[in-house]
Amino acid sequence: MSLKIRKYAAIDIGSNAIRLLVANIIEEKGKEPQFKKSSLVRVPIRLGADSFTVGEISDTNATRMIDAMKAFKLLMNVHGVEKYMACATSAMREANNGQEVADIIKKKTGIKIDIIDGKKEAAIIASTDLHQLIEKDKTYLYVDVGGGSTEFTVFANGKLVTSKSFKIGTVRLLDGLISENVWKSVEMWIREALDPYKRIALIGSGGNINKLFKLSGREVGKPLSFIYLNAQYQFLQSLSYEQRVSELGLNPDRADVIIPATRIYLSAAKWSGAQKIYVPKIGLADGIIKSLYFEKEKKKKKK
Repeated sequence: MSLKIRKYAAIDIGSNAIRLLVANIIEEKGKEPQFKKSSLVRVPIRLGADSFTVGEISDTNATRMIDAMKAFKLLMNVHGVEKYMACATSAMREANNGQEVADIIKKKTGIKIDIIDGKKEAAIIASTDLHQLIEKDKTYLYVDVGGGSTEFTVFANGKLVTSKSFKIGTVRLLDGLISENVWKSVEMWIREALDPYKRIALIGSGGNINKLFKLSGREVGKPLSFIYLNAQYQFLQSLSYEQRVSELGLNPDRADVIIPATRIYLSAAKWSGAQKIYVPKIGLADGIIKSLYFEKEKKKKKK
């Protein structure tokens, strides 16, 4: 039989949560490899709350991270994962003791964590399945909202034109750490980057926009409208935190960040003039698995 199934995993250490994605890669002769989610585990360790306010990761969260990595390692063993990569983004990047915590985790769990910058993060995310969504004759502003930073990427004529990472994220917004100047610089960047193009659509990724999409009941592949998103934003704000948890069934660590996240998407849509927001199910973890796999394939071809 020409079918082969490989198992890869990605660990995404974000500012609001830490995720382990295990994926099956289905290889069939003469066909493009298929990437299928086998398991996704998310643990609500909010590193950004430490990093962006105090400047370092607390002992409590460092211990929780060690436990999470031990658990992830066991899960990867059970799944029979042959290759994995762990990436940490802005919270670990900006903590004074980020590298120190990564070293302790390596010593205690054997898991090596790569602390990546915003540019690398945007590049990894862009290596996902966007080409299936992107139509050659259209222009897109891709917005990936995280807890500590947001990556903006412009695609035109089927190609990546430019991208930039800004220190504007949900956990930072919750903690009141974003000045008006940062919003202004994001607005300027979006307006300038999209100035040569007409009719722009938004592509949104991140846990919050996925949740908003789920709540909308839209068919997969159908976009959300700017009007719908704006109405949702008003609705979410009208509910108390408790109501968002009990009536909408949001996770306690999602119920607060979903509002600042929606604000970021809405602002990006407004400044780009986008009326439609596409929500593919992709993110950093998917990107890690794809880039790991294609790197390996490249090496094989070189041999």
